[in-house]
Amino acid sequence: MQQRYASVLDRVVKAAQRAGRRGEDVILAAVTKYAEPQAIHELMALGHQDFGESRVLQLVQRACMIQEYLQRRRALPESLRDQIFGGAADEESRQLLAPYNGMCGRTDDGSCPRSIRWHMIGHLQRNKARKVVEFSRLIHSVDSLRLAEELQEVGLKQERTIDVLVQVNIAGENQKFGCPLPAIGALIEQIDTMAYMRVRGLMTMAPLSENPEDSRSVFSICQEVFSDVAKEGAVDESFQILSMGMSNDFEVAIECGANLVRVGSAIFGDAPTDNSEEVD
Repeated sequence: MQQRYASVLDRVVKAAQRAGRRGEDVILAAVTKYAEPQAIHELMALGHQDFGESRVLQLVQRACMIQEYLQRRRALPESLRDQIFGGAADEESRQLLAPYNGMCGRTDDGSCPRSIRWHMIGHLQRNKARKVVEFSRLIHSVDSLRLAEELQEVGLKQERTIDVLVQVNIAGENQKFGCPLPAIGALIEQIDTMAYMRVRGLMTMAPLSENPEDSRSVFSICQEVFSDVAKEGAVDESFQILSMGMSNDFEVAIECGANLVRVGSAIFGDAPTDNSEEVD
């Protein structure tokens, strides 16, 4: 897995450079939907901090599992951690990944992080809003006023601000979730009036295709919408995140302006054949 991970990091950096940007400007959310727990631990040992899940129950289970794992690590003397938990990355892996320390959601020194940032990247039902808020740093999939109002109620009860992205259905696919393109401005304006909600940016998914270039038009339109929303002044300076791109098209997404990509199979290996739209 180290080689796959290093390859993805390298591709992220090169795609950013082609777009006249820095690799440091892009966050890589490693999608754990089909990953084994040991593979997640291994990626953490390589310094990775940002992880994504598309299903609420699995996100909660993963987050609790990782939290317990990190607590047990911290409770032990450093000399015993390697023996019990398999330790940090070996010297070869550290050298392989050293150029990417502090980039793409990795720790500055490439060591196992003390905490993990979870991203909810899949469709969210209103009755599961509370669970997601408890465990995720950023919700990528707010696509309706009703869902935003439910999250606002959770934020009010917990007295905490909830960071979200508004999901846009650029291609207008009936089978995909997301706010229709003409309604984006109105939805963002309504959410912006909610005291415990903060719109950090936009998210979109391109139609599935074997050719990454087929995604370019969708990503370009989303980037234009993102820029327009920022210029119109309906949001504050925290509106900075453009989440686009998965394993098959993340390089095109970065070239089109994405600064957060969601990648699973390119890191953890191929997923089962019964993929849905939620997979990385």
